[in-house]
Amino acid sequence: MSTITRFTGGALAPFDWTNLSLFPLLAPSIRVEDYMEGDQYVVRAELPGIDPVKDVRITFADSELRLDVVRKETTRPDKTRSEFHYGSFSRTIPLPAGVMEKTIAARYADGILEITAKVGDIKPGAKEIPIKVENGKKS
Repeated sequence: MSTITRFTGGALAPFDWTNLSLFPLLAPSIRVEDYMEGDQYVVRAELPGIDPVKDVRITFADSELRLDVVRKETTRPDKTRSEFHYGSFSRTIPLPAGVMEKTIAARYADGILEITAKVGDIKPGAKEIPIKVENGKKS
């Protein structure tokens, strides 16, 4: 079977559209949703079929969360088709201002990774700077 005919939308290009991992910008990423729930910022990521302890790494730096996930393919001799995506995936999620680093927590259930963090009061960003006067001139 030609790879052109495997694309269900028609023959647009002479390569296999089902394997977009060849093109990093088009490859599937980790799908997330985020929202505020009271004073908690919540991020939920779809991660079915992984072992959260072995396959997921969550890091916090520069007001961003980074999710690194590895989904390993299992070998099955009778497998004729797979539309699952395997390999390494990552996603960076900017956090809202005021997130308290010490409150970041994660849990995994039913294929969903949920990360929560408390958002505190945001300190005003503007601060007046006094002017030191020397020899009668502002400097």
